[in-house]
Amino acid sequence: MRGVDLDLFDFDYDLTWMGFFLNADGTVYGRYGGRDADSADSRVSLAGLRYALEAALTRHRRADFPSAPPPTKPPRTVEQYPAARRLPERACIHCHQVYDLRRESLQAEGKWRLDELWVYPLPENIGLTLDVDRGDRVAGVAADSPAAHAGIQVGDRLLTIDDRPIASFADVQYALHRAPACGTLTITWQHGQETHQHQLPLAEGWRKTDISWRWSLRGVDPQPWVHGDDLSAEEKRALGLRAKRLAFRQGPFVSEPARRAGIRQNDIILGVDGKVLD
Repeated sequence: MRGVDLDLFDFDYDLTWMGFFLNADGTVYGRYGGRDADSADSRVSLAGLRYALEAALTRHRRADFPSAPPPTKPPRTVEQYPAARRLPERACIHCHQVYDLRRESLQAEGKWRLDELWVYPLPENIGLTLDVDRGDRVAGVAADSPAAHAGIQVGDRLLTIDDRPIASFADVQYALHRAPACGTLTITWQHGQETHQHQLPLAEGWRKTDISWRWSLRGVDPQPWVHGDDLSAEEKRALGLRAKRLAFRQGPFVSEPARRAGIRQNDIILGVDGKVLD
């Protein structure tokens, strides 16, 4: 990530892969990528990538598609974070380290907040499940959700969220990432031949989701020093555990603090500080 313009290549830096469709002048026509806590690839497909690419080409051909404004200041890069100065001069900076170095710099200034963790919310956070192969198509709407109250239905096509065009899961996540922590967002969609628009209310805490998969969390204090894969529902039942109870199997890398505490690979972690957690 050295030398990369963070304002142009603004994406979820915990991902293993992200695609941008952009013009030489910096106009971004779309994005492709994304994941959730369950899988690194369940939200993407070759068909979905092709669909997003075709949508980007359509936008590129449109004479009225807004171009990126000319830059008025030098690119913002990860090396500019004060915390980056501790790295060797030519050391590789991985994507997830953008979050690490940003957090460390903000913490040093006393400006970091816990809600900084809730980046790139899932569409499910507003009640939407998207078609993997056609990322602007609604595959599911959760009952009593903001999307349901707006009148969005299965099969509808999302057009824009806060004026950002939608063709992929990544487009939706980017728009949600830019939405306020509390307030409203404007969503436009197509139902049959009709176009609808609605302001979705965003309640406090709407951005929260399962972020246990994020590599950048490993540097957040206090560090738990344990990690691994969740037990399946069948494994929990066999142990007499509730389906939602915290239960995961310690992975092959056992940190030194965890080893000193007696934890070993394949141990099952059931709680923290004597507390049972869901």
